[in-house]
Amino acid sequence: MSGYFITGTDTGVGKTWATLALMKAMQNKGKVVAGMKPVACGCKETRDGLRNDDAVKILKQTNQSLDYKTVNPYAFEPAIAPHIAAEQAGVMIDIEKIAGEFDKLLKDYDCVLVEGIGGWCVPLGDKTMLADLVNRLDLEVILIVGLRLGCINHALSTDRAIRADGARLHGWVTSQLDPDYVCLKATMTTLQMRINAPLLGSLPYMESFDLKVASSQLQILG
Repeated sequence: MSGYFITGTDTGVGKTWATLALMKAMQNKGKVVAGMKPVACGCKETRDGLRNDDAVKILKQTNQSLDYKTVNPYAFEPAIAPHIAAEQAGVMIDIEKIAGEFDKLLKDYDCVLVEGIGGWCVPLGDKTMLADLVNRLDLEVILIVGLRLGCINHALSTDRAIRADGARLHGWVTSQLDPDYVCLKATMTTLQMRINAPLLGSLPYMESFDLKVASSQLQILG
């Protein structure tokens, strides 16, 4: 087991929360786990350079002494699509550069969890898609399904796209975004009948993230 790629049905569905929770659950079982967020937009300028809040959290959960750029090789300030942000910055997102940082982590960690950006069908360049990165890293995918109106279509469409792109879906995790979401049980049944991969756990609705609670809701990987 080298790691897993964490993607979502959309942006803002809880990918970072799920990544941190999976890391913690595995660490609780004695695994030495690292996390990456290779491409991040919406970064803030600091005295140390551009920093992304999610990547900083992943770095902290991994090992604060690591170089930030190993966890987040590509950081962009505007909160826009990554290929557009890269073009505006005059940068080409190089999959091989990301793979090099990933390989560095594999030397010291049992498992590396790689968080994506946005949903699945995200361009990284003129001819490069997020799926190209996943296939280059040869990682199985964990899909985060944000439970809200429209999530059945988003989940099943993403599942289909992952498989069409030649990637392997390891499992899926639900994240309850709407505390008043109706037909929760029926939605879960529908998804379990149609997604040919195991449900790894369900993150409850949380106004503020509780790592202990979140990690306790997930199956241990590997």
